[in-house]
Amino acid sequence: MAEKPSIKVESAAKDALPASRPRRAGNPVFRIMGLPNFRFKLPSRNWLIFLSITGSFTTAVLYDRYHKKRAQQRWCNLVSHIAQEPLPTTQMPRRITIFLSAPPGDSIRAAREHFHEYVKPVLVAAGMDWDVIEGRREGEVRAGLAEKIRKRRRKDGENPRRSDNGEKSDETEDLVQQLRNTTGVKDWEGIQGDLVLGRHTWKEYIRGLHEGWLGPLDLPADALETSTPDKAAPPPSTNIPPVNNTSPTPDTLETGDRSRTTSESEKPPTEPPKEEAKKEEKPKKPVLIPPYISTSDYASAPIAPTAPKTLPPTTVLPLPHLLGFLNTPTRIYRFLNRRHLADETGREVAALVLANYIHAWDAHSDPMDKGARDTDDTRPKTKTDIPMIQQRWEPEGLLEEEERDWHKVAWKRYQGEPERIWRNSMVIEPRIGERMRWFDLASDQEDKANNDTGRDPAAKGLWESIKETLAWENDTSVKGWEDGLVGQESE
Repeated sequence: MAEKPSIKVESAAKDALPASRPRRAGNPVFRIMGLPNFRFKLPSRNWLIFLSITGSFTTAVLYDRYHKKRAQQRWCNLVSHIAQEPLPTTQMPRRITIFLSAPPGDSIRAAREHFHEYVKPVLVAAGMDWDVIEGRREGEVRAGLAEKIRKRRRKDGENPRRSDNGEKSDETEDLVQQLRNTTGVKDWEGIQGDLVLGRHTWKEYIRGLHEGWLGPLDLPADALETSTPDKAAPPPSTNIPPVNNTSPTPDTLETGDRSRTTSESEKPPTEPPKEEAKKEEKPKKPVLIPPYISTSDYASAPIAPTAPKTLPPTTVLPLPHLLGFLNTPTRIYRFLNRRHLADETGREVAALVLANYIHAWDAHSDPMDKGARDTDDTRPKTKTDIPMIQQRWEPEGLLEEEERDWHKVAWKRYQGEPERIWRNSMVIEPRIGERMRWFDLASDQEDKANNDTGRDPAAKGLWESIKETLAWENDTSVKGWEDGLVGQESE
């Protein structure tokens, strides 16, 4: 009698539970193939956040890379016809000079990668040849350019062809030039041109240009004294053990051998000094040649008699280089907008390659005293009241905004340091500034490049490749034997 109410309660609880939904049969194709029943649903909140961030960043990178390649291809198509022009066998190709220098606080690898990524594709498309003057530290580009100009002055007959150390100049260059003269090979008679990468390299270029054409051919004595000499080698040790000239007797041989063996056994085994050997094997850095002339002596120095009326035109390219963890947002923004840098760099390199328009640099007056002046005009004017007017050339302001991104190493001061070209202001002498030129691009050529689609004519798109693979557009015309179809020759 007591068990009946419990059965009723259990049945009532089962009736109160909601009926379970029937399972979906799922896709019959998956069931036949033995695959599980996939349930497509919206990802969770965390997955949506992750996928949206990574997807948007990946899309921005791919979009920038696509338009960067198209921008570079536009300028490559503009200059590609130069590589197809025939060149006589008795004439050397046009050769430009490229100046690279390590950015402040970094190695030269950053400048090399920038050159290979943005500059080299346009030069290769035009079939250009070039020489490179590199600087791993501050002042090497200045010294290399100045020495190149001094060699040219000696070659033109200003002085006997002797180097600064009193030795003969490079004999290899003389032999190559003599061989070219005997075979009738001539150098390029047109415009060559220089390409400078970065504001810091541009400062050294201007300094070396003035040093080469305004400075002497031989190193002054005062500059030789201020140069940093190599570290002298340590003097040899003077603690030489005394030599016993007495010949050993038969009685002392045995005792001498015993004492020698006991002394050798008592000495602990010593390992060769590895650190000292490594230091000795490491090559020393070459001494940097000091400048032959200072900026304060520009006005009083005579210009070289063999100086040309117009110097080789130049093209100055930006080198954005920013270091530091706190500058990560700016670096990410620049990374996602490299297409603009590629477009600007390609335009300047194309102007150098075409060399159709060459302009002279302008100069304007720049008052040195920009502070507030006395408004009382009743008193007589004196020489101290008139602000000094300085002639500022246009090259002095090129890429000046890059100095804000330089590492703090470029602005540090050290005791007894040599001349710091990066930190000092740029000085241009009027006689050199009048001879300087720069490349520019014509408006019609720029319009032609902008109207280009930016695609490689030899490359095929994805849709064209698919149609060619599936043979959707078959050419029914019979081709002749000149196209390589043997057996279908037209009689």
